[in-house]
Amino acid sequence: MPQLDTSTWFTMIVSMFLTLFIIFQLKIAKHTLYHNPESTLTKTQKQNTPWETKWTKIYLPLSLPQQF
Repeated sequence: MPQLDTSTWFTMIVSMFLTLFIIFQLKIAKHTLYHNPESTLTKTQKQNTPWETKWTKIYLPLSLPQQF
């Protein structure tokens, strides 16, 4: 049975990692980052809902009077 030659594995793995590192660096370098993303102001309009004009109270079951 022939032996598997593993002498070039280290070189191939190191070159693969180096190539992947260079490819990812080139892809990341293409992205532009904005200096202050919060500087843009967006105006939101307040929508009036019917329940905002009325006084409401939510009764939780535990806040009701206890009747024994």
